[in-house]
Amino acid sequence: MSYRHQLPIAVPLSTDIEHRQDRRLPYKARVRWVDPHTGRRKSLTQAHDTPESAQEWIVALQASAARGIDPATSNQSLAEYGTAQMQLALRGLEPKTTDPYLAGWRLRVVPALGHLPLTMVTNGAVDRATYAWIADGEGRSTVKNSLAVLVRVMEQAVRDGLITANPARIKGWQRQYQLAEDELDDPRALALRDWAALKELAAALVARSHGQFSGWGEVVLFAACTAARIGEVSGVRVKDIDTSHWIWTVRRQTTPSPGGLADKNTKGKVARRVPLIAEVRPLVAQRILAAGQRPDARLFTGPQGGRITTAILRDATHWDEVVRSLGYEHLRRHDLRHTGLTWMADAGVPLHVLRLIAGHGSLQTTQRYLHPDLRSVVSAGHTLSGHLNPVATPPPTPASRPRGL
Repeated sequence: MSYRHQLPIAVPLSTDIEHRQDRRLPYKARVRWVDPHTGRRKSLTQAHDTPESAQEWIVALQASAARGIDPATSNQSLAEYGTAQMQLALRGLEPKTTDPYLAGWRLRVVPALGHLPLTMVTNGAVDRATYAWIADGEGRSTVKNSLAVLVRVMEQAVRDGLITANPARIKGWQRQYQLAEDELDDPRALALRDWAALKELAAALVARSHGQFSGWGEVVLFAACTAARIGEVSGVRVKDIDTSHWIWTVRRQTTPSPGGLADKNTKGKVARRVPLIAEVRPLVAQRILAAGQRPDARLFTGPQGGRITTAILRDATHWDEVVRSLGYEHLRRHDLRHTGLTWMADAGVPLHVLRLIAGHGSLQTTQRYLHPDLRSVVSAGHTLSGHLNPVATPPPTPASRPRGL
């Protein structure tokens, strides 16, 4: 069979950036070139939020073209490239290994990262996807398989000259499972101590954010006082709030998906009701008023009206830096949920009610928030002595009785 093998040829590109006002992504970057094999003129365009981002995209395509890579190929999405090159990327592996790898690619990598252009997959993007999988409760081996197939696909892209380094080779993610195990053993240890500490944290995060956006502090206060996940806070709509009884019906959460963020069912797949305490009612009422009473309006959004995720909150507020400065090195966004549940348990909320508010499938999970303090242990000893010898041992005082049980 005769064929013409097309060797890589460096293709010169002409470029421009157009500013279009009143667009969500106002900077339109464009590259044009002549296909050296067909003689036809081709072009690619992509919208960006800043001129710097548009220029970075152009520079990346110019670098690819200088290495002899077709600009159209270098602009493929991760999902497109991976689908086309998967057999080559997984060569040498046995079926017992490729099966879980392909499941990880289909169920986790593509939904989280597949929409990104291959050359725009960064260490940070992989980090965020990995930590989102962990937060969603995926097991260690599941995350490992998902990362392994991504590493192989990106390694193939390195060999093809599309990228210069493999961004999927990240470190430190397995430590999150140790933190999760510690969390399951004693989630109370991860909670903020009191209301003043929570307000201090919220204020510090707002002060550190760009433009001192007050909405970040309100998200933190609301999440802690409702013991909710950040994705659930992002998913709350005006219609979910009953201001007559001050009840929030938790119906959805925001999570990564193909093409960006999307709303889906809560982690337990079942709606639940959460009380809105007096401390957060003013900010909720203000948010509803700002939404213009539109039932489907989001109660909480970012400064540009976008959806919120735990990663967005972390980056926008410089979370890690702020919590270290306050002496809370251990504190993560999910610990706001632990804070709320711990406070409810200490306030005497009955165990079966706390389980419904938390949305826990297992009563054992909820019980971990009820670790007794020293006073209740002493009281338990008095109670037992009083049962065995009712005359000799006085009953415990009302102040020393254990609460919430």
